[in-house]
Amino acid sequence: MKLSQFGFDLPSELLAEYPADNRDESRLMVLDREKGTIEHKVFKDIIDYFDDQDVMVMNNTKVFPARMFGNKEKTGAKIEVFLLRELNRDSLLWDVLVDPARKIRIGNKLYFGDDESLVAEVIDNTTSRGRTLRFLFEGPYEEFKDKIRQLGSTPLPKYIKRDVEEFDEERYQTIFAKHEGAVAAPTAGLHFSKQLLKRLEIKGVNFAEVTLHVGLGTFQPVEVEDLTKHKMGSERVIIPQECADIVNTGIEKKKRICAVGTTSVRSIESSVSTESTLKPFDGWTNKFIFPPYEFSIPNSLITNFHTPYSTLLMMVCAFGGYDLVMEAYEQAVKEKYRFYSYGDAMLII
Repeated sequence: MKLSQFGFDLPSELLAEYPADNRDESRLMVLDREKGTIEHKVFKDIIDYFDDQDVMVMNNTKVFPARMFGNKEKTGAKIEVFLLRELNRDSLLWDVLVDPARKIRIGNKLYFGDDESLVAEVIDNTTSRGRTLRFLFEGPYEEFKDKIRQLGSTPLPKYIKRDVEEFDEERYQTIFAKHEGAVAAPTAGLHFSKQLLKRLEIKGVNFAEVTLHVGLGTFQPVEVEDLTKHKMGSERVIIPQECADIVNTGIEKKKRICAVGTTSVRSIESSVSTESTLKPFDGWTNKFIFPPYEFSIPNSLITNFHTPYSTLLMMVCAFGGYDLVMEAYEQAVKEKYRFYSYGDAMLII
């Protein structure tokens, strides 16, 4: 398939600037692949589609406050620094994006905080926008991380034009977030409330947790018409033995294995055995899923509504079938579903 096949008109007012009042009360569109039907529900109705011993695979990564603002030495110019990933813990080396990029050269120093108590030096130009920074910090690592948390802010996606508000710290995080390391939330998981998880648990649904630290690879724009030429950025994945056991028991019992979000899909599809079961894994994945693709592990998917031409939309089309998903998106625009990180959800069964 070609990039141009994943375009559609998305009015800007459908990009969700704010989350729903209650996590589990977003709208839910349900696609049934076998029947070819599209239904309109509320997210908490998801419980009606799951039974005893079904499995939900959740990504328990935790978003850290990756967006920081510093000032350039001498000129005092304001520079936005977006922390992408830690390269070396001992020497405090980080891959970052800087904006405006044209003002930043190797050797420049950046000062953070009103008291300029955190300083970083640019030591490498990795891409046109990316740089490698070394933080100059004397003291234990935990103190350094506390400083980052104190100075950083919730990395809301760029499409959200408003300032970060107090509630974002909690709402741009799933309630099952545990392991810090993501620069964006695994957004399908944002719809789960404590009450809904409890009700699913009482119904007998089993939860299997993976960790994929969402990086910018997930949102990297595709710039080639031939999708086989697109290279995904790598993201760290951890699939514990316990997760593999829960999923494989579900497969064995022919139960519903539901991936909560595209990041969960990428995680579990990156570690499949020759018998089409899930293997424990600790490493990196740059797996890019687009149609046609044969899925080995999940047989249902919860996901948000994605933007045109995105790798996320391509994966959803691979899972739900291109024609059905594109028809659903047409309906979503017509019915004014809310798109993207704080938007509404889709269940594909």
